[in-house]
Amino acid sequence: MTKREHLMNYAAEKKSMCIANDTIADELFTQYGVNRGLRDLSGKGVLTGLTNISEVVSFKEDGEGNRVPCDGELWYRGYNVKTLIGGLGPEEFGFEKTAYLLMFGQLPDDKELAEFRQILSDVRTLPTNFTRDVIMKAPTKDIMNSMTRSILTLAAYDKKTSEATLENNIRQCIQLVAEFPMLAVYGYHAYNHYENDNSMYIHRPLPELSTAENFLRMLRPDKKYTMLEAKVLDVALMLHMEHGGGNNSTFTTRVVTSAGTDTYSAIAAAMSSLKGPKHGGANIKVMEMMQDIRTNVKDWEDRDEVKEYLAKMLSGEVFDHKGLIYGMGHAVYSLSDPRERVFKAYVENLAADKNRQKEMRLYNLIEELAPELISEKRRIFKGVSPNVDFYSGFVYEMLDIPMELYTPLFAIARIAGWSAHRLEEFIGMNKIIRPAYKSVMVEKE
Repeated sequence: MTKREHLMNYAAEKKSMCIANDTIADELFTQYGVNRGLRDLSGKGVLTGLTNISEVVSFKEDGEGNRVPCDGELWYRGYNVKTLIGGLGPEEFGFEKTAYLLMFGQLPDDKELAEFRQILSDVRTLPTNFTRDVIMKAPTKDIMNSMTRSILTLAAYDKKTSEATLENNIRQCIQLVAEFPMLAVYGYHAYNHYENDNSMYIHRPLPELSTAENFLRMLRPDKKYTMLEAKVLDVALMLHMEHGGGNNSTFTTRVVTSAGTDTYSAIAAAMSSLKGPKHGGANIKVMEMMQDIRTNVKDWEDRDEVKEYLAKMLSGEVFDHKGLIYGMGHAVYSLSDPRERVFKAYVENLAADKNRQKEMRLYNLIEELAPELISEKRRIFKGVSPNVDFYSGFVYEMLDIPMELYTPLFAIARIAGWSAHRLEEFIGMNKIIRPAYKSVMVEKE
């Protein structure tokens, strides 16, 4: 037996001991008024801070002070995200403009936007031989791990890693916003070459292109993409950029920042949070679920057959036996996810362009049937509706983006929101975030 095998056997022996001593009874949470996950049964979170950056709206108060479910709203710096996206021209990309808004608190004028885009282009590069010496040296299917390792290694190339000034933090955040697409795509190409024995492509980004355009250009062997493809990806990035301070990875950013650590360490911590399947991997589960449905439902347009299979899925009889219909419901939103509402029109346009209307109709049918079934079979405290992850995986698939890059794409978008929250926490930081835990330990002596 090897030492590693001996360790695994030892861990297996101790498993029951950990379960016995680390399980906390549900009634204790009720007894002490502690909310699991810092959220009550309706999804309302425990207030842990204040922010000027964004707001997620899922309930509104009526005239008598009662919280009433409403169609969801997402606001960036006082602007409704629906308005931000709707105000873009047919060939205008909004990721860079929105990143500026989130980080600096106001929309840029034409001159400010041009300067910001130029700065992003200037720093959209990696240190000499970084791709070869860091990214290609340890290829892995887990691109989030590859990116996190690269982020921490970039700190070694920065002579001012720990300089605790606001301007230095702004500089580091802008650099990471620019570098993230390269870390993701190059990490994938390294894995695809060394692990899958496919050809290696390292395409350089072009300074005149947007983040969405450069991502597709660097990913594809022929470097080609259509305006519609880039536009849909740009909208996806805008919708994933920020989602209030209460999501797990953004809260991680603020907690770690409050400890006084450097930008690279804070963002690496956020990456470690986002890669968790309960946070950043939701669209992958949706894609796996949809593949299962396509395989086992003979007629995708037969309402009764689809409904019957969804009911089996909800009862845990099929797919992963978890009793879930993925992409339905959200921890915060009640009646609707505003990101899904905005995104759906772009998804339908892309599906028509790619001749995937039959699959689009299946998505629409599931979107209609699933909330009804969930409401019938589950005790729910707020509405159930499709969330943005229900469609994002389908979009990435139509764009020929490999599944290994789904969560990294989330990170490419969310780095803008993380940066904004890091800067806000840095500016207002005067206390380390230190939550309280109630001990329910039984004293032995």
